[in-house]
Amino acid sequence: MTNVLIVGGAGYVGGFLTDLTVESGHEVRVFDKLLYEDAYLKEVDFRFGDILDRAALKPHLDWADTVVWLAAVVGDPACALNPELTINTNVNSLKNLVADYSGRIIFLSTCSIYGAQSGLLTEESPFDPLSLYAESKIAAEKVLLAAPNETLIFRLGTLFGLSDTYSRIRVDLVLNVLTIRAVQEGHMSVFGGQQYRPLLHVRDVATAVVPQIDSKATGVYNLHAENMTIIQLAERIKKLVPTSTIEITESSFQDARNYMVSSEKAASELGFQPKWTVEDGIAEIRDTISAKRIPKVNIPRFSNVAALQSQFDN
Repeated sequence: MTNVLIVGGAGYVGGFLTDLTVESGHEVRVFDKLLYEDAYLKEVDFRFGDILDRAALKPHLDWADTVVWLAAVVGDPACALNPELTINTNVNSLKNLVADYSGRIIFLSTCSIYGAQSGLLTEESPFDPLSLYAESKIAAEKVLLAAPNETLIFRLGTLFGLSDTYSRIRVDLVLNVLTIRAVQEGHMSVFGGQQYRPLLHVRDVATAVVPQIDSKATGVYNLHAENMTIIQLAERIKKLVPTSTIEITESSFQDARNYMVSSEKAASELGFQPKWTVEDGIAEIRDTISAKRIPKVNIPRFSNVAALQSQFDN
């Protein structure tokens, strides 16, 4: 049995990942400051704390055989709100981690570091960061790869879908928000639409991570299920929400990211095979919203940038 500390484990990615880690027979502890949640109700050993408080985190690092590091300010708009907080959270906390902990680390990075590039991008492709978020993740990777720890890094594609029973939905992710609009408004506005995204179900992060908790695998791996353009995604949604319409418009602001990735390395070396499809994600969001299980999808905590902004405002 391995002692697994999941740092930031109360969030969107951490919900199902924690469940699968427990089901796999590991001893699990979650360390989180509940940035987006009012309570932690999962029957898992939970410790409230801030990753920037080294003294608070250190006893749990001493306990852990493997640290799964999920904690971060995530997304371009959220990171831009407070650059100092972003660097402290996304980079300096990792400097503290490798100074205070010598064991195995599994870290979640992002494919956003590739920016806007043509072709199928591999782990060896150059970086093209278009945001502070991407820059901070590149810096974090460099910190970890320079340290002597046994470190495994996953660069995640654009997430979608529902995590576990307790975790919040995220309405700032393209598949989720377009599906919600298709159901609630019967209409999807797509800005441009030719930008590619490498999509990945949030539960497939756990599919990749949990089998590697006890492995010796190190290095960097891309993770995605399917590359597609935003307009192709909207067309998939329309097939499952046939009453909806699509409008392609031009906007003064468009997300400049545009890239396709290869996850062949993760498939061949780690045996990664995504279990959930784009259609699975669309259907579960559609059914959840149609059943009015989340009657107020526009509250701040369902969006990273809105949640942070509301805390700064208070």
